[in-house]
Amino acid sequence: MKTGWSAATVNVPGRLERLPMTSFQRKAFAVVATAWLADQVDVALLVFLVGSIAAEFHLTAVQIGLLSSMTFLGQLVGNLLAGYASDRFGRRVIFQVTMMVWGLGSFLAAGATGLVSLMIFRFIIGVGVGGEAPVAQAILSEIIPAKQRGFYIAFMEGFWAVGFVISGALSYTLLPYFGWRAVFVAVGILSLILFWVRRHLFESPRWLADRGRFDEADAVLQKIEREVGKRYGKPLPAPHPYVQETRISTRNPLAVIFSRTYLGTTMMTAGLWFFALLGFYGLTSWLAVILHHHGFSISKSVGFVTLITIGGIPGFYVAGVLLEKIGRKPTTALFLILSAAFAYVYGHSVSTNALFISGFVMQFFMFGMWCCLYAYTPELFPTRARSMGAGVASAFGRVGAIIGPIVVGFVIQAIGQTGVFSLGAVSFALAALLVLIFGIETRGKMLEEIARMEERDA
Repeated sequence: MKTGWSAATVNVPGRLERLPMTSFQRKAFAVVATAWLADQVDVALLVFLVGSIAAEFHLTAVQIGLLSSMTFLGQLVGNLLAGYASDRFGRRVIFQVTMMVWGLGSFLAAGATGLVSLMIFRFIIGVGVGGEAPVAQAILSEIIPAKQRGFYIAFMEGFWAVGFVISGALSYTLLPYFGWRAVFVAVGILSLILFWVRRHLFESPRWLADRGRFDEADAVLQKIEREVGKRYGKPLPAPHPYVQETRISTRNPLAVIFSRTYLGTTMMTAGLWFFALLGFYGLTSWLAVILHHHGFSISKSVGFVTLITIGGIPGFYVAGVLLEKIGRKPTTALFLILSAAFAYVYGHSVSTNALFISGFVMQFFMFGMWCCLYAYTPELFPTRARSMGAGVASAFGRVGAIIGPIVVGFVIQAIGQTGVFSLGAVSFALAALLVLIFGIETRGKMLEEIARMEERDA
């Protein structure tokens, strides 16, 4: 390491924040976002394949709920393990490992011989997908300038909706001819392709500087500056003044997020994710099954869910725009409240037309809600604990996701499908209240400024 270097002399945040957005940063975004899309293709598969799997293995409603929950249990483990590892060992290497894990799980799932083995392989898929989430959030938060950060992270999460639609289209195309196992193989092959695409992703300069590796941080920054300068075509603006991110001395990410400064933030984001995912997965994991109970064939119910899910694509774009226009807090609360309203309407619709219209609008707001969660959460934690903070919040979300399908299985047996959508509506409303009461506004602020603001308020 070069002598005399410090966080102030390297000035990572000041140099990153002054950079204009060019095709170089957009290429890095595309690498993260397309891998994210593939992850979501895999995690959404069970929504479309569960009917065929249940028929082959003769599953009860409760067993279907347990199978669905195994993915979320894996995501919980992945959130925590990868979140911690990313803050300790680096974003880039952990990001690659997560894809290897869920790709392997997809190939294994294709050879499942029964419920138990499929549950184990869906757990492995969940570990990989769940592990990628906090790392992807941290990477983009740390390389995208503050003025565009919310939109781009929301846009990345919007690939969830695209992945969901692709998952449905893939299932709709392959399922009738080759069976559900072939769909898992196809997704496994996709993971190999995207692993190759990811090979040139660079390490986060913010993470390197926070770990005291100033020479490496400067080397990565110089490369970024050269590439951006080539595409910008004129001299780069002067670096912003250096802002120290945090005065917390410990580098242990768990100690940071449970410190007096960040405990309130950790509790708020954990509750937000818990109720939002309880509502979302409690509904989504059962959409195709509920339609099947209404007389739709397995093929038609998959097609119907795929069509209404298209509503999520404009939803994530609108959410991304509003996050930068009116702020993180009001946009997140708005999409949660409207998700609650239309979940209730969908659950009480009686005609096919009403189901389609209310379902389309419900997906618009539910997928927009996801964008808000992923854009807002990583901004609330400092660099040394950003992946861990996002991972813990996501982990509480996975607890909600695990509970949701299981609870829904019992609710359907006890009071029918209208109770399911009422449960979802209440969950979204509680998540909105947490944001409105305890959330802070982060729009347009450097990550370092947000951390200093939270330390002053603690």
